[in-house]
Formats: sequence, structure tokens, C-alpha cells
Amino acid sequence: MLRYLGTSLRMTIVSVILLGIIYPFAMTGLAQLVFPWQANGSFVTVNGKVAGSSIVGQLWTKPQYFQGRPSAAGKGYDPTSTGGTNYGATSKKLIDSIQARIALLEKQNPHAPGPPPIDLVTSSASGIDPDISPDDAYWEAPRVAAARHLPLSRVQGLIAAHVRGRTFGFLGEPRVNVLELNLALDRLR
Repeated sequence: MLRYLGTSLRMTIVSVILLGIIYPFAMTGLAQLVFPWQANGSFVTVNGKVAGSSIVGQLWTKPQYFQGRPSAAGKGYDPTSTGGTNYGATSKKLIDSIQARIALLEKQNPHAPGPPPIDLVTSSASGIDPDISPDDAYWEAPRVAAARHLPLSRVQGLIAAHVRGRTFGFLGEPRVNVLELNLALDRLR
């Protein structure tokens, strides 16, 4: 019995050292070597100050900025507490939150064409999605153009310039990074 206990203890120590110390350090070092910008948080800086991360959504509330998808992560857009609501399609909480979000978006965007796109009223699975669909951006464009006193066509052109296609041409959907689009709007001054 002691022999088995000694073997188990040695295997536990070796496993902890290999998988709990050496492997994480090796993967961190490899990530820093191969993908340093992504491994360090993909921070976007403006005038030497961090404006945000291109891979983490953030709350935009001013009318002159595009808004991202709603967040269910922690207290909102919290990358340390990611996750969706996990409400089912018939959940009263989900239905109520969607109806409240639709009402708010329609109030904030009185000149938008039709009802808000579904992505603007439902949170993503991670709760920190940094992107919106091109349809979402074009739907918000009249509000942003009015708030910035810009022609709608100029804002729509900026959206078109920031649309990213499918990854590798076939994965995912076309998207617009909200942070990058809002920073491009700020540079128009």
C-alpha cells in the first residue's frame, strides 16, 4: 500500500510541475513570441493612452458613438467574468430585457430605418463581443451622424471602410469593430 501511495505522490508532484508550471509558462512564452500584440491584450492607444482593447467590447453611451451589443458579463463588459445570460427563449427575464432594450434603442434612434437588428438587443455568448454587424452599424448611423453634425453618407462611408469580411473568407460573418469605428469618428474632427 505504501508503495502505491509513494508512486501516486510522485506522479502528482510531476504532473503539477509539468502541467501546472512548465506548460503554462511555455504556452505564455510561445504566445508572447508568436502573437505578442494579442497576448498582451490587443490594446489600442490614442496619444499614448490606452483607449480600449480591440477584442473586448465596452460601454458606449453618448449619442455620437456607435453602441456595441449588450453585455451580460459581470457588471457589463467585464473580461474577468465573461458569459451570456443563459436564459431560454421563453424566459420572462429575457423577453422583458429585450423589450426594454428595443424601447430604449427606438427612443435613442428615432430616425433609424425600422426596428433594431437582433444583435443590438441580445447579448453575445461571451458578453464582451467587440464587434457589431454592418446592419447594426448602418441602423445606428442616423443618430451618430445627427449627433456629430455630419452628413449621413459620410458616416455610412466610414462604416463601409471598417467592415471586416469573414475570417479566411468563410468563417463567421462580416463585422465592424465598435472601438475602431468610434475612434475613426473622433479622428474626423
